[in-house]
This record gives sequence, structure tokens and C-alpha cells, in this order.
Amino acid sequence: MSMEFDSAMNETPDAPRRSIRSAFLAALMGGLVVAVAGYAAIAAGWIGKDETTIRSVTATTPAASSLDEDQNLVNQIYERDGDGVGFITASGISEGSGNSFDPFGQPQSGTATGSGFLIDSEGHMVTNNHVIEGSGEITVTLGDSDEVYEASVVGTDPSTDLALIKVDAPESALKPLKLGNSDEVNVGDPVVAIGNPFGLDRTVTTGIVSALQREISSLNQYAISNVIQTDAAINPGNSGGPLIDSGGNVIGVNSQIATGSGSSSGGNVGIGFAIPSNTVQDVVNQILETGEVKHAYLGISGATISSQLSEALNLGSDHGVLVQEAPEDGPAAKAGIKAGDTPVTVGGQRVFTGGDVITEADGEELNSMEDLITKVNESKVGSDLELTVMRDGETRQVTVTLGARPDDTASDSAGQGESGQ
Repeated sequence: MSMEFDSAMNETPDAPRRSIRSAFLAALMGGLVVAVAGYAAIAAGWIGKDETTIRSVTATTPAASSLDEDQNLVNQIYERDGDGVGFITASGISEGSGNSFDPFGQPQSGTATGSGFLIDSEGHMVTNNHVIEGSGEITVTLGDSDEVYEASVVGTDPSTDLALIKVDAPESALKPLKLGNSDEVNVGDPVVAIGNPFGLDRTVTTGIVSALQREISSLNQYAISNVIQTDAAINPGNSGGPLIDSGGNVIGVNSQIATGSGSSSGGNVGIGFAIPSNTVQDVVNQILETGEVKHAYLGISGATISSQLSEALNLGSDHGVLVQEAPEDGPAAKAGIKAGDTPVTVGGQRVFTGGDVITEADGEELNSMEDLITKVNESKVGSDLELTVMRDGETRQVTVTLGARPDDTASDSAGQGESGQ
């Protein structure tokens, strides 16, 4: 299924703060899902699969007591966490900042709106980078209050589309939310989203965790791993707001939605994506400790090996990654990893042959490009990654010392076509 991704939206400076935003803006700041068959960047990569399964189910009417309990739980979460959710207005966005476009894709000045949530009593608030990127002034209202507070940027991480800002508000107005452990989330868990869709502040929606371990693309085309998929209604303006579990803990930051191909509204169709809270915690810790965020970088682009690809190219393995590109100044190339050099087309997939085949990382079998992307994303800059590599029928071990990821894929020579590295 072809899908388009929407995130934050922009508005003209003179639009009312809490009015419904223009419909065309719903499509702004979208990410792109990349198919498994295409290239994918290793150090941060792209989403490699996007399969949708539709099943028929028999609807049953739950007992009234169950409905009352569910409604009561949502109300409790809303009352407990609502005051810690902020309505963010980022104004003075400059031309060419990458965060302000008209319906025809031309850069313009303007105002973006989104959501955020407090994480401590000092005023630190988490939001999406695309909500505040390029802005000259940031203001925040908290909960259902009309009081407007100024905020400043503490640090940003475009690679995970996260930002940390600090709200200049009295301590009595600061009601922080608690970050949960996203590794403990299960498919089917109930969730609540609180945010400001289309400028309708402090809106609460409910749903479940629909899937785990998704990957979405950040604005600088690096992959964000272990993303939580939910059917809780998320729309433009929800960007940066919390996805909350039944215990009232934040398990993710709502960031993108899939609208489906041909959608004219740009609205929610039941597929939303939230950056996991454990990623948020790591990014926030790095910003507070060092003022910047670093991600591990392997320095290759590659293609997932299928049985068809293996048979056609006589690769000697029906799983792993076929290396496509490896910039000579990258960690992989320095460790001796070889890239492909001869383009061929197999089953409609264009690949370069002659490169190494990577079958394992730190002793773990790689079944797809996503496996390697996740492995690198979970590693630290300067750590060693042990790769099992096949070349010309021989298997050897290659140790790669991971570097620091470039600012964006455009700065890396492997960032061509669908590689995104």
C-alpha cells in the first residue's frame, strides 16, 4: 500500500491560535516510506517494509461496566497528564528552513504549531524538531490555561526528529509527565494521545498499540527505529505530543501519520507513528549532558537479500545484506568492506553486484536491512561492530569501529537514490 506521511503543519502569522488550520497544510513535513527492495542506509537507514493486512472480525458489544471502566481510565489519564501537555507556536520561520511551505512547495515565512509535554519541574519540554525548526520565537500554553509563556531551544536532534525546549513558566504551572519504558510495550496495549490537532488544543484520543518495531524517516532522511504504530487518532498539530499508556506514562512522541495514497484531506486513517520513549530518554540525556546528540554510523548502503536475489546472483546466502555503496572515508570502507560495482536488475529491483554480503552482526543473523539498521542505531559512536562477511565464496570476520553520523544524508556520498545514508 502506498502511503504518504504527514507531521507538523504551518499556518500564516495572522491566523487565530486555536482555530482550525488550513487543510492543505496537513500534508507538510511528511516522511517517505522506502520499500525493502530499495537501498537503505545502514547508519540510520530507511523503512524497508510497509505491509498492510486486513482481517475481518466479528464485532461484539462489551458489557456496560467495561465501557465505564475504560472511559474512567481515559478520564483519569486526561486529568492527570493534560496540564503537562503544551500547545506550541513557533513563529518567524525563515525561508528555506525546511519547515514552511505553501501548497505548491515554495518556501515562505510563517508560523508552525504543534504539541509538546513537560518532563521535569524545571520547564524542559519534549517536542518534534520539525515543529520548532527554523523558528525565531517559540511560545507555549499549558493545559487549558490561556497564559502564554516564552520558550527557548535547549537542543535538537533532526535524525530522530526530536527537540528539547525550556518553557519560562512558574513552577506552579509545571506539571511534568513521566517517561515509561517503551521496551515493555506490547501490541494491543491501550493508549491515549493528548495534543492539539488542527489547533484544537488539549484534545484526547484513544486507541491501541497496533504494531511495534516500525521504521520511519526523519526529515534529514535517516531512519528512526523501533517506532510504535497506533490507531489512536493523530492529526497535524499532534506532532510532538505524548502517546500515553494505561499507567499514565509516556511511551512515545506522536510524530507522523499515514494518510494513504490519493487522500485529499491529509487526515488520520488509523495509522499513526510515535517515536519510542527510550529513544526520547537517550536523546534528552545527551542534550542535557553535552548539548548535542551523536548517533553511530557504519557508512554503507545495502539491499536486503531475498531468495530470488540470492539465486539470480549466486550470492551463496539467502539472507543478509548485499553492500551497494561504501564511501571511502566511512568506517565500513576503512575496515575493508567492499561495495558493488556492476548494476543489474533482478525482478524489477536494481542492484549493484560484486559487493560484500553481510550475514551477521555481533553474532546475530541478519534477515533484512532493517535488522542491520536497528543494530547500528542501538550502538554507540566509537564502539566496535563485528560483521560476518562473505566474498567470493569465502567467509571472514570484519571488525568495524563505528563513527559519528553525518548531519544529513546529503553530506554522505552513499546518499543516492533510495539509500538515504
